[in-house]
Amino acid sequence: MASYGFRLNGRTVAAESWDPAQPLLYVLRNTFNLHGVKFGCGLGQCGACTVMMDGKAVRSCQTRIDRVAGHAVTTIEGLGTPTAPDRVQSAFIAEQAAQCGYCTNGMIMTAAAFLAQTSKPTPEQARQSLAGNLCRCGTYTRIVRAVVRAARA
Repeated sequence: MASYGFRLNGRTVAAESWDPAQPLLYVLRNTFNLHGVKFGCGLGQCGACTVMMDGKAVRSCQTRIDRVAGHAVTTIEGLGTPTAPDRVQSAFIAEQAAQCGYCTNGMIMTAAAFLAQTSKPTPEQARQSLAGNLCRCGTYTRIVRAVVRAARA
C-alpha cells in the first residue's frame, strides 16, 4: 500500500491508500476524521467538498490522493477555531449566511481562497467567485454580503 505525505491544516501527515486515484474527500473524512468537507455531487459541480490546496480552492471529490503528495491542504477545521474563527467564518456568522449549512463549508473555503487573491472585491466579483458553489436554500445574497464583509475585516 502506498503512503502519501502532505501538510494538512499546518501539520505533516501521511495517508495510506491502495488506490492512487482515491479522492481526497474520502481520505479527509475517513482517515483524518475531518467531517467539515462534505460529499455533495461527487462530480466537482456543487462545491460542498471544497478545500484549499496550496491556497487555491479545489474540489476534494475530484482531487486524487496521489496528486496531493507534497502539497499543503487546508480544510474548514484548519481555517479557524470555534473561539477564534477566521475572518470569513466570522463574516458568515455575522451575516447569518447559512440556512441548512450543507454548502457553507465549501462556500467559506472558496471565499477564503478568493479573498487571498482579491483584497477588495465588489459584490459582483464575490458573486462570480462563488459561481461554482451551489446553495439549495438560496442564501446567496447573505453569502455575498459575508464575503464582502470579510474583505473589509
